[in-house]
Amino acid sequence: MSGTSERLLSLLSLLQARRDWPGQVLAERLDVSPRTVRRDVDRLRELGYPIAAFKGPDGGYRLEAGADLPPLLFDDEQAVALAVALRLATVSGAGVSEAANRALATVRQVMPSRLRHRIDALEVTAVGSPVDADPQVLMALADAVRGQETVRFDYGTDPDRPPRRAQPHHLVSRHGRWYLLAWDTDKDDWRTFRADRMSLRTPNGPRFTRREIPGGDPATFVTGLFRGSREGDPQWPCQGTVVLNTDASTVAPHIGDGTLEPLSPGTCRLTLGSWSWAGLAASIARFDADFTVEGPPELLAAVDELGRRFGAAAAGVRES
Repeated sequence: MSGTSERLLSLLSLLQARRDWPGQVLAERLDVSPRTVRRDVDRLRELGYPIAAFKGPDGGYRLEAGADLPPLLFDDEQAVALAVALRLATVSGAGVSEAANRALATVRQVMPSRLRHRIDALEVTAVGSPVDADPQVLMALADAVRGQETVRFDYGTDPDRPPRRAQPHHLVSRHGRWYLLAWDTDKDDWRTFRADRMSLRTPNGPRFTRREIPGGDPATFVTGLFRGSREGDPQWPCQGTVVLNTDASTVAPHIGDGTLEPLSPGTCRLTLGSWSWAGLAASIARFDADFTVEGPPELLAAVDELGRRFGAAAAGVRES
């Protein structure tokens, strides 16, 4: 690639990256004079790119949108990033895997050989099967989020249940599923709805004033909801610590977001969380090792109750 062509590509890449670019800043980024930037802008205009100039102390340029915009050009990093995003889209659960594969094939076909092998070497494997949501539903929900319009929808498979109403706030992808985070106007509370179970009704309901998410961050709040916190606290509501009589290396692959401290070749300290104390006690029992509860008292009580239940179940088996 010649120096001028490479510089034009770099200039176009910068103009696509943000709305306004002062001419002097562009010159510094490209390591050329402002006069050269002006000439390069004129060359791009001749190729059909609608680049507008703006005046002022920091006068510069912006790439405007238009129906006749020529095909966008990508530098190496942008091309690889686009291909990676398309590869990930095939396992995202967004219902666009076939279209993403076709788009990836198109992008790959026009890539130079130096980039093609990098893309071909990228393999993406989804652990667990993603549940595809209808892309039209996702787009309609995204429009409702942006327009702050109440959505009406049937949820689940019960045909006799009245339609739900919710004020949509965010679309969230979690573990291969798409969820709508919304304020449920019937329950007067925050809820998450699986997009693949939503059948939208039209038209949308009235516009609403957006509420603030507790804590301000949708990802943190949704994590908290899935862990049993109505306030969106991302920490598990029930957390406890035990000493397991087994090697840390045996436990480590299975602790999820817990913390592990090796104590000796045969013991380790484990701190784990769950949505309930009974659930936490059962989770600890799955490690198939003797253990001592360090705290809190609620976990010790749950272990005692779980032991009673297991003992009663075992007695019932022996009596039969």
